[in-house]
Amino acid sequence: MDASETESEGPAGGRSGGDGSPSGGSATGVCRIECSVDWPPGHVAAYLIPGPEPILVDAGMAGERSRGELVDGLADYGHDLDDVDHLVLTHPHVDHVGGVPALLDAGDPTVYAPAGVRERFARDAADLEARVRENATRAGLAGDDHDHAVERAVDSLRRNRELLPPTAVDRWVEGGEAVEIGDRALEAIHTPGHQADHCCFSTTLDGERALLAGDMVIALFRAVLLHVGFDDGFERAIEASAGALDRLAGRGIDRVYPGHGPVHGEFEDTVARDRERLERMVERTHGLLSAGATTAAAVADERAGGGRGIDYLLPESLSALAHLEATSRATSTIDGKGVRRFEAW
Repeated sequence: MDASETESEGPAGGRSGGDGSPSGGSATGVCRIECSVDWPPGHVAAYLIPGPEPILVDAGMAGERSRGELVDGLADYGHDLDDVDHLVLTHPHVDHVGGVPALLDAGDPTVYAPAGVRERFARDAADLEARVRENATRAGLAGDDHDHAVERAVDSLRRNRELLPPTAVDRWVEGGEAVEIGDRALEAIHTPGHQADHCCFSTTLDGERALLAGDMVIALFRAVLLHVGFDDGFERAIEASAGALDRLAGRGIDRVYPGHGPVHGEFEDTVARDRERLERMVERTHGLLSAGATTAAAVADERAGGGRGIDYLLPESLSALAHLEATSRATSTIDGKGVRRFEAW
């Protein structure tokens, strides 16, 4: 997930069953495996669906510690790395694709990934750097902060496509597609916002409608809108996220298996809450403009309140400001230093 807008802190990393209990199967037979991460709530979850052809949804964090947690988590349910026949990925963030190399080294799983990732990973790093450099300047970043944003974006592209080589993907999955995986049918639901290519997967597990949700419909918080970061396309993040929530609503999901926080059965309430929090974030951004903030960096600083960094708040603030301008609630000009300055309407 890279980051989140946390409302409350969840449990630390470790392994647990699909119902949130320590080690063991869930009522629906889904096996939850947690890897540690260094941000709240301290873990990222992958899910093993047992059967004649075991399916793993997401692959955990990168690094030796997480590799060991993935190995131990599978072993808790009687499996080794090479027992995974199918690997389904919700989105290409480091804490969801980090274990892909270990799984590919150990076995030969059929790998499924959202179709948009193929084009994204084909992006020329030099071109990305140029776009991020200009957009970071427009956001009001300068000096070391500016250089950090550029390096972060390019490093992320290179790291994530090394973890998930496009040549290793066997099936590029489109949103709305029904995918036959092993002995199960999964429906891919395109849910951009947190990440532009993000897909959730719905299926029936022991008579329940289940959502393998990645970084959507999380009980603890609304995942921050990273979407495309500082790359071109951030302007559409608010509309994309709202559309994703609309696409999810009303699906009658009984149980949600998220990448962070507990498995839960509050699907419709959580979708409605995330929609309300998205709207509230946009309104707060408008209020900060009215109070005198003029750049995306200034808005992110105010939202952070001095208590945390703004790396993950900046793309979201950029997107909120672009949305306000597109809906005629703000206007902007570019000053002599190339910084885009906003004024609330």
